[in-house]
Amino acid sequence: MKVLCSATLGLEAIVVFLGVVVAGTNGDHNNTGLIFTLGFTLMVVLLLAVGTLRRPWGLTFGWLLQIPVLALGFLVPLMFVMGGIFVVLWYVAIHQGSRIDLLKAERAAQNPPIG
Repeated sequence: MKVLCSATLGLEAIVVFLGVVVAGTNGDHNNTGLIFTLGFTLMVVLLLAVGTLRRPWGLTFGWLLQIPVLALGFLVPLMFVMGGIFVVLWYVAIHQGSRIDLLKAERAAQNPPIG
């Protein structure tokens, strides 16, 4: 599960970076400094959130980070779509990752290591 969730958060950080660059350089907003500061902070927090997945509250923190990613849609409307896609990917990563972890544990119990 941690592998899929880590990959999702990492890709999400890249998409946030690209969305912030678009929002800051398209000329629609007056305060580009604030846009870049908030966006790059969110990107760094997404990358740091990968390390929290080992903790019991890491998945909850990942869910909470989906909110500001969706909120970027107010700066770049396409981010509503991308944020929605990442919410779905986050859900799938948690549920399919848990299923994969369970299957790995069952396989390890059936075939103990030789040695």
